[in-house]
Amino acid sequence: MESNIRQQLYDAVIDRLRGHASITPETIRAAVADAAEWLALHKDVQAPPEVRRAVADGILTDMRGFGPIQVLMDDPEVTEIMVNGPQAVYAERSGRKTLTGLRFRDEPDLRRMVERLLMPSGRRVDESLPYADFALDDGSRVHAILPPLSMGGATVTIRKFLKSLRTVRDLVRLGTLDDRMADFLEGCIRARINILFSGPTGSGKTTTVEILSACIDPQERIITIEDAPELSLRQHHVVRLLTRPPNLEGQGEVTIRILFKNTLRMRPTRIILGEIRGEEALDYLQAQTSGHRGCLAVIHAASPGDAIARLETLALYAGVNLPPWAVRQQIASGLQLIVQHEQLGDGRRVITHITEVAGMAGSDVQSRDIFSFTVEEALPGEAVRGRFVAHRVPDFYPLFRQRGVVLDERVFT
Repeated sequence: MESNIRQQLYDAVIDRLRGHASITPETIRAAVADAAEWLALHKDVQAPPEVRRAVADGILTDMRGFGPIQVLMDDPEVTEIMVNGPQAVYAERSGRKTLTGLRFRDEPDLRRMVERLLMPSGRRVDESLPYADFALDDGSRVHAILPPLSMGGATVTIRKFLKSLRTVRDLVRLGTLDDRMADFLEGCIRARINILFSGPTGSGKTTTVEILSACIDPQERIITIEDAPELSLRQHHVVRLLTRPPNLEGQGEVTIRILFKNTLRMRPTRIILGEIRGEEALDYLQAQTSGHRGCLAVIHAASPGDAIARLETLALYAGVNLPPWAVRQQIASGLQLIVQHEQLGDGRRVITHITEVAGMAGSDVQSRDIFSFTVEEALPGEAVRGRFVAHRVPDFYPLFRQRGVVLDERVFT
């Protein structure tokens, strides 16, 4: 009987703590007192003082860590944590995923951790909406999905924020790109070139955007649009907009497209779109063709050509009856550069193509590589050997001089 009362009190307290940006011992004790009073009044459930103390102490202890996976959160070598139910925890180190010996006691123990992680975000995950995507205070991104959608128990994926990556030279050190490519991309940001960062999940797109965004002039007004607060920009004049899922009645959803339309009325100097995944693609293209320079966005695609095709397809979802050729014309007119990412077989994340969008060729969008990564040797269990190759000077190179950006043409040789 006491365990049932404790669980009811625990659930009621968690409900009251959800959305608090800062949770202190005083906040927890006040929530326990309020929840106990509510249970007595509305449920005729009396929580004795010892149960109240146990719940408050338990929540306070839980809030100080991530339970069994705290050791992985503290390990700087771990870049991603994957919890496949309470008995299977995987960790990614140097791009390789391995099964750890860490486990949760049971499914309720794992669910409680998910609830604790969700509390500061104000979001919820339950039977009515059994999945959530959110960010932790340190910038790490979390995705959680519950049964029955996840058949083996709650599944939690944590992509850790890597504090060791601060500048584009850190990416050069890791072999993500070379010095020439780094100089070119920094110049593109300063010259306000419209750039699309493309690649599969986990290939490093958002990390590249965040690092390169440090080159944006601090006098510019930057507006970011994301599903979860993943980007952490260093400038002060930044407006951060977040989507909102529907409530329990299915109302109140705020989509990326709604936020993008609001952004265009907010006098942005720069727009950074966390991910293009739907009909907002058309608004993104129209913003670029109407004079918004230096737009940065992320898209999931396997190659620069696929990125162009996917952008076209998503723009057609907007349902404004534009013919495909008109959408392609907007892509060719507004988008200038695609930065393609990939995770190699040895786990290393590499920028495989920096590709210029070079107008139309007949009825198709034309693209040409400026830089690329060539694989020279890839043996099982060994590091992939390859080299970065410069191909050509981009057609928009004169814009660098027009916009006061100095870049030696020799970076393209």
